[in-house]
Amino acid sequence: MLPNADTPWSPLPVDDVMDLMRGAPFFWCLAGGHAIERVVGRPYRAHGDIDIVVLRTDLEALQQWLTSWHLFAADPPGCLRPWVAGEKLPWRVHDVWGHREESEGWELQVMVQEAEAGSWYFRRDDRVQGRIDDLMRIVGGVPCLRMDLQLMYKAKSSRPKDETDFEQLLPHLSGDERRRLAEWLRLTCANGHHWIASLENESVDDMLNSGS
Repeated sequence: MLPNADTPWSPLPVDDVMDLMRGAPFFWCLAGGHAIERVVGRPYRAHGDIDIVVLRTDLEALQQWLTSWHLFAADPPGCLRPWVAGEKLPWRVHDVWGHREESEGWELQVMVQEAEAGSWYFRRDDRVQGRIDDLMRIVGGVPCLRMDLQLMYKAKSSRPKDETDFEQLLPHLSGDERRRLAEWLRLTCANGHHWIASLENESVDDMLNSGS
């Protein structure tokens, strides 16, 4: 197999990802649409791939954990190249794609989360940051990326599937998550963002329903 960006996907099911990563001696969590569906509590759209998050500081450990996999760095602009054993990926590489020898398609995408000294930060604006201890939550036994940060990554492109994810997830966000996401969007989007109004309306509804 000589994979490229056009090679079809055969994504691992969530249960297989759990089996693959069980016992890994580094931080990881499920991300993307599969993680959002765990919070929503039901499937609502098709998924072309499956994503996990790993800290940049743990990439060497990840490579050693997936030693039998073929791993490729998504190296912009537009290059998908083999990730050589022991290579320290440059900062511009934010994604790694992988498959096993016997697979006919891509099976796993790894999203690289920036982190330093016990803290994570948003690569597009490091004013958005927090503690690594707060980077994920367990949902139905599965570690999932925190939902406010998940939506920050989706807010830039706002593809149809991102809009669907936002609409489905919004009723399941806590008041703190909605307020924090709205604050982050105001901080990072100079021209505003159309999600802010919905986030603030939901927060007002919470106040009214609580009798505040």
